[in-house]
Amino acid sequence: MVYDVIIIGSGAGGAAAAYQLVQSGRSVLVLERGLPLPKDGSTQSVDKVLKQGIFQNRDPWADKDGRTIVPPLEFANVGGKTKWYGAALLRFSPREFGADPAHQCPPWPITYDDLAPYYEEAERLLGLRHFPVEADLQRIVAGLKKRDRAWENYPMPLGATADILDYPEEAKHFDAFASAKDVKADAETCFLDRIKQRPNFELLSGKGVRALLSSAEAKTKAAGVECDDGTRYMAQHVVLAGGALNSPRLLAGYCLSQGLDRALPSYRMIGRNYKTHLNSALVTLSPSRKTDIIRKTLLLVSEKFPHSSVQNTGWLDGDIVKTQLPAVVPHWFAALFARHAYGFWVTTEDGSHPDNRVYANGDGRPHLDFDRDRIAPAEYEHRRLLKTLKRELLSLGYLPYVKRMPVEITSHACGTLAAGHDPRSSVVDANGKVHGLDNVYVADGSVLTRSARVNPALTIYSWGLRLGAHIAYLAHLNKGVQSATKADPIRA
Repeated sequence: MVYDVIIIGSGAGGAAAAYQLVQSGRSVLVLERGLPLPKDGSTQSVDKVLKQGIFQNRDPWADKDGRTIVPPLEFANVGGKTKWYGAALLRFSPREFGADPAHQCPPWPITYDDLAPYYEEAERLLGLRHFPVEADLQRIVAGLKKRDRAWENYPMPLGATADILDYPEEAKHFDAFASAKDVKADAETCFLDRIKQRPNFELLSGKGVRALLSSAEAKTKAAGVECDDGTRYMAQHVVLAGGALNSPRLLAGYCLSQGLDRALPSYRMIGRNYKTHLNSALVTLSPSRKTDIIRKTLLLVSEKFPHSSVQNTGWLDGDIVKTQLPAVVPHWFAALFARHAYGFWVTTEDGSHPDNRVYANGDGRPHLDFDRDRIAPAEYEHRRLLKTLKRELLSLGYLPYVKRMPVEITSHACGTLAAGHDPRSSVVDANGKVHGLDNVYVADGSVLTRSARVNPALTIYSWGLRLGAHIAYLAHLNKGVQSATKADPIRA
């Protein structure tokens, strides 16, 4: 069978593209190297998820100095990272689609208005809602705003069911845990489950893709894919949706095998401009006991830090805190610490730099070369923001502790197949098609030209919906041309 579209990966972009294409009547095969997650409650277990890490990636990578690292937030399962994210689903702002040279940010090849209808569709399918701001967070935010009037707060759109508080363990373990009761909006439950019974849709899990196959017609056209087990599947279009660390390696491998590394101007940009935000966890301690459960209900921003945002981490308890402390620290101390702790996730948009990249050099390990010194404006803003927050929280009676996220934390990875008009500085065009290839597209966060100051998941979902609509439209046009050819050979 030759499918209309093969999609490699079932995360946000891949699932959204699949949903859109199946709705349009296209035949779609999704190949996912991981398996569906169990529903036995193990994905809610602090011990299994955080301490043992049984669901996390185990593949060794190398950093810029050649040292082995293991990115723990790369997950191989149906639904990808969206099963594990905190479900904070925010739009990028209109200005974050434009250029910002001072912050090393190139412009998108599309505008906010181009993506707005797909933002709306994604928000509807994900069932986003706002939750009341809980008492502890209200006090903290009120104190910050009294201390510094530049702070602004906005309701946090969360992908969680309205009754999540009826399941306290789920409510306390939705950030960094996968829901066992489907109370969190993710790629599987909100997109794939809606189409899984359709006859024109097929999902094969446990099917890692090792190579794209070329067409006999031209090297610039992919005929299908070959999986790790040797099976092959054919399609009219191939969509890469394996994530910003995996899709560029698959595309680079295809170009090298076909000699396109010398023929395509965009080849040299594959894997470059890697971004994952400058992220820090800021945990505060105070004399009062903290009782908020959801916690992730507000987004904080300040005009003083235009490329940054502050949101909350989820629930903290002794079991969670203990995983971050030395083994000699007793559990009672971790539990006491957690009862008085409140966590913040501090994010700054990182600029684009071609030397921050993902690549393979033949030593058997993929390489992740990322250096904060290459994006000095972002690093400067992030440090200023952390210093300001620590000072202001301390003045309010909170004792802050900061942990910068190291290179192996890839939770917001994007940019490695950046979208743009010029193939000399980008990899895909405004519709997600790889420059110079006839039928290969990218649906995941690799395409994000800018990472913006908020979580990228909603934008990736929306890009996937837009990409699916575009391929469906092309198929419709092609079908019309074929019909005209059969009816009127002279005209053709």
